[in-house]
Amino acid sequence: KLKAETKSTKSAKSAKPLGKTLNNTDIKGARKQVSDIETFGDDDAFKLILKASSKSEGFMKSTKAMSVGKGCIVQVTTQQRNPDGSYAVAEAVTYVPGVSIREIEDNGTVVSRSLVGVR
Repeated sequence: KLKAETKSTKSAKSAKPLGKTLNNTDIKGARKQVSDIETFGDDDAFKLILKASSKSEGFMKSTKAMSVGKGCIVQVTTQQRNPDGSYAVAEAVTYVPGVSIREIEDNGTVVSRSLVGVR
């Protein structure tokens, strides 16, 4: 028999919210900042295109893309801290035909990505 478990961003009603890491940009950084992270498959299949976050404002917005054949699957995510300290999450995913991911590098390190049209 399987036992379902859920985790809340608050440990008790009167307790302060647990910290949430909002500034990861790839799995390597996530592994450094989140000690109990678990993954399966290609950790970086989705490439980060854009990310904005603020701990003081309690939000994170990101756009990620994954190359698939002659286009990309694009995912946008918004996380917003609620007044009670929990987080609300909204996501959307779509296929964009005829684009690919362009990476800008500086001394071998990716510093920027964008989606560009493919002809």
